Order: sequence, then structure tokens, then C-alpha cells
Amino acid sequence: MRITGISTHVVGTPWRNLTYVQVHTDEGITGVGETRMLGHTDALLGYLKEAEANHILGSDPFAVEDLVRRMKYGDYGRAGEIVMSGIAVVEMACWDIKGKALGVPVWQLLGGRVTDKVKAYANGWYTTERTPEAYHKAAQGVVERGYRALKIDPFGTGHFELDHEQTLYAVSLIEAVRDAIGPEAELMLEMHGRFSPATAVRLARELAPFKPAWLEEPVPPENLKALKKVAEKVEMPVATGERIHDRIEFRELFEDQSVDIIQPDVGHIGGIWETRKLAATAETHYTLIAPHNVGGPVLTAASLQVGFTSPNFKILEHFNDFADAEIKKVVKGAPVVDPEDGCFHLSDAPGLGVELDTDAAAEFPQQQARFDLWAEGWEQRKPKGSQG
Repeated sequence: MRITGISTHVVGTPWRNLTYVQVHTDEGITGVGETRMLGHTDALLGYLKEAEANHILGSDPFAVEDLVRRMKYGDYGRAGEIVMSGIAVVEMACWDIKGKALGVPVWQLLGGRVTDKVKAYANGWYTTERTPEAYHKAAQGVVERGYRALKIDPFGTGHFELDHEQTLYAVSLIEAVRDAIGPEAELMLEMHGRFSPATAVRLARELAPFKPAWLEEPVPPENLKALKKVAEKVEMPVATGERIHDRIEFRELFEDQSVDIIQPDVGHIGGIWETRKLAATAETHYTLIAPHNVGGPVLTAASLQVGFTSPNFKILEHFNDFADAEIKKVVKGAPVVDPEDGCFHLSDAPGLGVELDTDAAAEFPQQQARFDLWAEGWEQRKPKGSQG
């Protein structure tokens, strides 16, 4: 079997463009991959066009390791977010092809299952007025849908510091959410790399009474010593990793034990097998993995393959019941959260278990999507000046 070409399809919303890639073969089997780029969708498409000619055409889709190695190192330049995302979408599609050809789900090819369900947490649910009352109501809606966990960034446009008034307001939002979801549901606290170490530590202590399940990306991701400074001063678990695009770059995080939960994005770090390798390394450091997942149904399906096969997999992020829920129709067989237990359940469907509906995808053309975490009202995901 050989790869005869790739085709790309961009599904657009005002705040995110999702890039789907189909990999075609000479035996008529097609696989699909997906990633979500922020402001770099055209750059990704340009890279894929070059990579198709230089590395992908004529390749054996079963030889996933070899194709990833050639795409990552064959151009000599250091692979960053765009290249690793391009690798990821092609890599996912190759696993999909392999599973379909063999008649087994991808998780079976990764060593088999260690669990038959993966817990989900909701994100994108607080696209409403930024008040305690509105957040209380929205959070109630999340648990009513069966979710046992949800995540929130309550800090507005906070950057490095957060004054006393804004701190009190953020605390009031979290208090309202915790009251809405009860004591048993997990509440993930997101900081989006906003703060200085001192501010992050202060805020973590202010919010500790509400029992956050983790403190996510408390400081910008470039300075790991700053992250370690936070980790040494807070008692709640620290999570990070969505903006690290090569599993090798996680080495320092493991060496200094500064995080408890790593959050690679399967669509940015080279795909399913690269993420599974990283999960195995994390396991040797007694670290959990909870992938970042702001994509659509294909990226969710790909992330679940890692989840079903990794003993240290904690939970998976899920946007698509709340923000842009209508895009679920671009895929047949989209993974769903069971309202009885708030989990995704194991599927025996071959490959990734999903199929891209290109006609449905065409109903959501690419947009000038923007997501500016420093802009007022960012949490509503309705950027000013966007189309649609």
C-alpha cells in the first residue's frame, strides 16, 4: 500500500479554524487527521503542500515511524508548531488507514486497552456574561449534561498581575461555579500562562478553598524555572504542556519534577504515537497525562486512542458540546460523552472510528478566526471583526 496524495479541508468558526487532512492510498483506503491552529492555518496548509511532494507521496502508511522521522528531520530545520502539527495530521490519518486495513481500532495497535472509558471535562461552556450568576447557571448546565469535571479561566484579561478588586471578582466567579457543581465534581483552574510566579502563587492560595483539581499553565511557558518556583509554593497539582510541540522538550519538566500533569496536544506534538511515547516517559516519572484538546471530533478520537492505552491517563478535554457544537456533524461516528458517567467509552470501530463528511465540512468555510486571550470578552469566543 502506498500514499497517493492528501486533501485538506478547513472547518471555520469565528474563533477557531479546524484543519482536516485526508490521506489517500492506492488501495482505496482513506484516513483522516485533524488539528487546530491559532492564526497559522494558511502556514500549515503551505507546509503540507511542500511536505506532500517531499515526504508523503509514495510512502507506506503502515511505516508511521519512518514517515514521522523523515518529516521531522528530513528538512534539517528545527521542527516547530507548524511542522509538528503537519506531521500530526498525517500521522493520525496513517494510523486510521492501518486500523481500517487490519479491521481493528487504533487502540488495539498501540498495545491494547488498559481501560474501557476515559473521563471527560468540559471547556468552552462559559461563553456567557462574566458574572457569578451567569457562571452559576452555565456550570449547572454542564453537570446536568452528565459531566463530572469542567475547566475555567476566571481571570478576565489578567496579565502578570491581578489587582485586589479583580482578584475578589475572580474568587466570586469560582465560588459560584463550585456552588453550582457541588463538592464532588472536578474543577480545573486555568491561568493560560498569564501571571508572574508571585501572582500565580497568591491566586492559587486565594482559590485553594474551592479545591481545584489542578492549576494549569500558571506562568508563560518559556521559562521553566518560573514554573518550578510556583510548583514549590502551591499544594494543588500543577499542569502544563499544551504549548510544547516536541516530546523531547518535556525532558526538563520531568527532570525537575515541577509538574504533576502534562498536557500535550496530539494535534501539535506529532500525533498519536508521539503522544503515547510521551505518556510512557511520564509514567516513569509518576506523572499523569491529560491532553489539551481544543479540536473537533477527529482530534478527540485520536486523543482517546492514547487514553484507552495509557495507565497514567487522567482525563480528556472536550469543547464540542458547548462551543461550536454544530461542527460535530462534519464527522460521522463522533465520540460522545455518556451522561450516565461523564466518560467517553471504548469503541471497537476500525481505525479512529470516525469518517469526515466533506459535504458537511464545506458548510463551515475557513474564517479569519481569532482568539485573543488579552481582549475583553475573550471567554465568549466572539472576536471583534471576525466573519460570520
